[in-house]
Amino acid sequence: MKNAKNLYLALGSTMILFFSCQVSLAQTFKITNSSSDVKVEGTSNVHDWEITAEELQGTMSVEIIDEQLVKIEKLDFTVIAESLKSGKGGMDKNTYKALKTDKFPKITYNLVKVDNIDCTSSSKCKIIAKGYLTIAGTKKSIDLVFDAKINDDEISLTGSTSFKMSTYNVEPPTALFGTITTGDEVKIKFKTVFTK
Repeated sequence: MKNAKNLYLALGSTMILFFSCQVSLAQTFKITNSSSDVKVEGTSNVHDWEITAEELQGTMSVEIIDEQLVKIEKLDFTVIAESLKSGKGGMDKNTYKALKTDKFPKITYNLVKVDNIDCTSSSKCKIIAKGYLTIAGTKKSIDLVFDAKINDDEISLTGSTSFKMSTYNVEPPTALFGTITTGDEVKIKFKTVFTK
């Protein structure tokens, strides 16, 4: 009877220790601007174009067990709209006008839920997630598929998504009195690096 009691106590202590370790593995990371790269690619009736985001903000909270990502509890990501730069002042000005940056200075993504995490190794996983993307004050649900790579105290997320600007009530920018018109569809390519 005494041995059984000792066994129950040992098992109980082990379970408490196990769950305590799991809770302690929930970690928060913040985006690192200098290591991240977010580009918007599009077309026009003259040539293709590209804009790079220079100012990013964001945090993610994850659970890691045995150096493997098992859960994403939170992922918030922000692009400062007027940090989008093409290298051409006129195009940038028209982009800010189309995005209504005077009223809506930020483009945001907020994770709602993760549908699947598929890890091919302890350091690399493919994520399928749902979230909300808000552009120029219009909020829409969006599905994202991206890769997550874990390296010590750093997590990088890499992927892309395409959508039509008109979905977000954004009128495709024009230039030179309307002689240059941009296509409605754009593609966002991202590699965002989060560190502790």
